[in-house]
Amino acid sequence: MESTTLEKETATELSGDFPLFDKLKNYEHEQVVVCSEPSMGLKAIIAVHDTTLGPALGGVRMWPYNNEQEAIRDVLRLSRGMTYKAAISGLNLGGGKAVIIGDPRKEKNEALFRAFGRYVDSLGGRYITAEDVGTDVQAMEWVRMETKYVTGLPKAIGGSGDPSPVTAYGVYKGMKACAKKAYGSDSLEGKRISIQGAGHVSSYLAEFLEKEGAELIICDIYEDKVNDLADKVGAEVVDPDDIYGLDVDIFSPCALGGIINDDTMDQFNCDIIAGAANNVLDEEEKHGQMLLDKGILYAPDYVINAGGLINVASELEGYNEERAQGQAEKIYDTILDILNYSEENDTPTFTASNILAEKRMSDVGKIHNIYTSQSNFTGHIGDLYKHANL
Repeated sequence: MESTTLEKETATELSGDFPLFDKLKNYEHEQVVVCSEPSMGLKAIIAVHDTTLGPALGGVRMWPYNNEQEAIRDVLRLSRGMTYKAAISGLNLGGGKAVIIGDPRKEKNEALFRAFGRYVDSLGGRYITAEDVGTDVQAMEWVRMETKYVTGLPKAIGGSGDPSPVTAYGVYKGMKACAKKAYGSDSLEGKRISIQGAGHVSSYLAEFLEKEGAELIICDIYEDKVNDLADKVGAEVVDPDDIYGLDVDIFSPCALGGIINDDTMDQFNCDIIAGAANNVLDEEEKHGQMLLDKGILYAPDYVINAGGLINVASELEGYNEERAQGQAEKIYDTILDILNYSEENDTPTFTASNILAEKRMSDVGKIHNIYTSQSNFTGHIGDLYKHANL
């Protein structure tokens, strides 16, 4: 096995012409690890963005990226988003993410994920992995065979299981908060809602919305998945290319990121954008402002989809489903706070959420400057000097 670690300190010593180091500088990452095991087909990248609040926790995504640059861009943006997601959710965790380049429908296997687990273990707890797009509970079991730094494990062995239901519940509550702001009522009954994607989270979200009486329209690149979900919730199916221009009340992106961009912006014909996908703004500042100018209410993705992180993070303290669900419930109030701040300060919602998240990181970061003896003190005063490096 071979790995290469690219740290922030090293970046300043190398040429600024290399795009990766420009990204590290702009996003302020602490560390990027490139993992390779050709015999097992493993090509992975682990990105640790910020550990101010605690160890970096974030899922591992498996996807057939078109090229390595696309994978690097994705993991850097996703890991940064995890930092802000943990901060705004009140969790004592930092932000990290991993991507595995490959087709999860064809290349997912035990050897590959155990090899990935070895690389996670080599970071000594700086990064804790979990399930994400293209991976599942079985994959986390394989990772667990090689490292303890993994969450989202099966309930049968004390884990929280699939985080998708809690993620979907958080998106559902956040969507209702958006409706409250936009329409004066948080009821979604009779609302036309388009959902991009028919994966695990989309499926649970569609069930919540169908039970409330929403009119659903869905799409996915996999026909079998979208047709199965449509039959289950009575939804209309449309071609993936047509999803952006539909006349709907709410558009819910629940697939991959970057879909709010120069090509799609003029197509949107909705009041609200609120979904489970990460990094849906292709360029945060540019496209966030454009949504504000168009009068479209946007729920920052890393806030509204934080239910999954809340769920797997609760494993670290001993999983309690009721507690995780209760924490996800608070996404409703968090979204309302952000929307109100955005309106009061005439600023895009993503800016409002970033400001609130950064304030918590700054405040808690100052606490870490206070010296403590950690947990080494046994009651003997000599132990203080032994462990204080005096």
